[in-house]
Formats: sequence, structure tokens, C-alpha cells
Amino acid sequence: MILVIDVGNTNFTCGVFNGDKLVSSFRLTTGYSRTSDEYGIDILSMMEINGVSKDAIEGVMIASVVPKVMHALVNAIVKYIGKKPYIVGPGIKTGIKVATDNPREVGPDLIVDAVAGYELYGGPVMIIDFGTATTYIMVNDKGELFTGIFSPGIRISAKALWEDAAKLPEIEIAKPASILAKETISSMQAGLFYGQIGQTKYIVNEMKKASGFPNAKVIATGGLGRIIADETEEIDVYDPTLTLRGLQILYTKNKRNKPQIKEFESEEVPE
Repeated sequence: MILVIDVGNTNFTCGVFNGDKLVSSFRLTTGYSRTSDEYGIDILSMMEINGVSKDAIEGVMIASVVPKVMHALVNAIVKYIGKKPYIVGPGIKTGIKVATDNPREVGPDLIVDAVAGYELYGGPVMIIDFGTATTYIMVNDKGELFTGIFSPGIRISAKALWEDAAKLPEIEIAKPASILAKETISSMQAGLFYGQIGQTKYIVNEMKKASGFPNAKVIATGGLGRIIADETEEIDVYDPTLTLRGLQILYTKNKRNKPQIKEFESEEVPE
């Protein structure tokens, strides 16, 4: 079995694979000031609850967009799981060519989604990840990640509303009964929900047109991807485990190489 960890700005999403089968998954809150012991105990506890023994874990693969937590997290994996993790970054074999103006600027989360999208669904393919930010990337039929768009995630937009407008309350993000809202909460929900749908439709269609790939398959993932995908004809597949599956694919491609973790050894964060 292998443990894969997708470190996002809001949550860690963890998965345990037996071969190519996802047998368990769980989430932990991303904590910038947590120690390696806290991470280690939480990961072991969640694995135990899910019936996974640390002795069954043969390797670990991590992708992170939060560098500040990596020193503590890597130490936790080494100390509590007993494995040196692979880190998605320079030196990792992906099978994907990053054909942007500055490949080093492309985040590991986008690399993982690109690998999973291309390996599982073929190219050309567009992957939309509805996370803290909403990201749109495209991989062509040659396996080249050649473009990407970033926009505020629906939770960021919602937070901006209730934090920056004094009279607007904190609300649940959900589809309202009607777009013709008649009170504050449903008015906010309508703007957030249908605004995201409108953005998704427009960006997908314009990216297809500009790229010359009008028939590109569109895959959605991320926590709020389901509610958007259900209302958007432009999305062909909603795959909630896409990123975890991408990490599993990358582990398989790299398991004969020695894991590289030196880039995080000098981070000045708690042990």
C-alpha cells in the first residue's frame, strides 16, 4: 500500500492505495504552526480509524502548494510512518511536458492534475479544480500542459462578501431554490452559485475555441466541483479523487528512484 497526500491551502487530502485501488481517504485541516508530532499522530490516528496499518505502507508521495508546512510534514512521515516521501517537484518523472513560458512557476497541484487527467482520460483534456482557487488547465494530445487560468474559488468569493460587506452574513454555499432570490441569504447563494457556473461555462468555451481543441474532454474535481458539474453541460466528468489518483500514478512512475527531500530541510518552521 502507499499513502498519498495532497497539501492544499485549506486541507490535506490523504489517500491510501492498494495497487491502483483507492481503499481509504481522509482530510486534515492545514495548520501552519503545527509540529511534526501533531501531524504524525493525526495521520496515524486517521489511518487506524480507516483500518490501515502503518506497517502496510511501502511508500509515500506528497504534492504541496504550502511550503511552510512541509518541513514538519516530511519529518512526521519519516518519524511516524518510517518512510522518506517522494515530493512532487524538480527531479520527479511525470510523463507530462510543461510547455508554458516559465515551467518552474507551474504548481505541483497542477502537475498532478495534468498527469491524472492525461493518463486516465487521454488528450486533449481540460481539468478544472474547484479548490481554494479555481484552476483551469489544458493538456494537448501530445501530453503537453500548455496553459492555465486561476480565479478565486467560490469559498474565497463567499468569504469576501461576508467579511467586507458589514451587513452580509456568513452563509452555507449551496444552490438556492431559485435564481430569483427574495431575501439576503438566497441572494448571496444565487450570486455565488450561478456566478461560478457562468464563469465556468465562459472560460471552458473560450479556452476550447482559443486552443483549437473544441472537442477536449472536460474533467472537474475539487470539493465544490460536484454542485457545479451537475449544473454545467460543459463538464463531461466529475472525478473527486482525480488528484489522489494522479499522486498514485506518479508514485508508480518514480518508485525506483530515491526520494528527494533536501529542498525542505532548511525551512524555519516547528519540528
